[in-house]
Amino acid sequence: MSAAVLREMRWWDLEPVLELEHELFPEDAWSPGMFWSELAHARGPRATRRYLVAEEGGRIVGYAGLAAAGGLGDVQTIAVERGQWGTGLGARLLTDLLQHATAFECEEVLLEVRVDNTRAQKLYERFGFEPIGFRRGYYQPGNIDALVMRLTVQGTETTDG
Repeated sequence: MSAAVLREMRWWDLEPVLELEHELFPEDAWSPGMFWSELAHARGPRATRRYLVAEEGGRIVGYAGLAAAGGLGDVQTIAVERGQWGTGLGARLLTDLLQHATAFECEEVLLEVRVDNTRAQKLYERFGFEPIGFRRGYYQPGNIDALVMRLTVQGTETTDG
């Protein structure tokens, strides 16, 4: 299990987050503006986002983000530096996002994952995500397809009594 501490992502984390983003996703890395836009919706009473970082020894070693609206959550990003692969850090980040999906009253959580990223697909399957389709050429400029996966969130169903 990773010794990294999870905490809310703040604006001052963006430089190391972007460095890790470019290292892990060189072809389709998010821009600073994309992260700024997401963080703008992550605080306050009308927050619709959850972004967090994993910090170990004063360094950012992972991060993740969730968007929520209208009962639907969307895992926007999960990234873990290569030296942390296999430590359980990705699972910890995903667990945090799913807890916040419940807090946001999401009934379903969706995500897209590169078809060639089997490591991430296995993680999502362990959490109960199921494949529901593809988005052709979703990841640009490499023109890589995305596998779309969905999880029905437990505890959000209502019953008539």
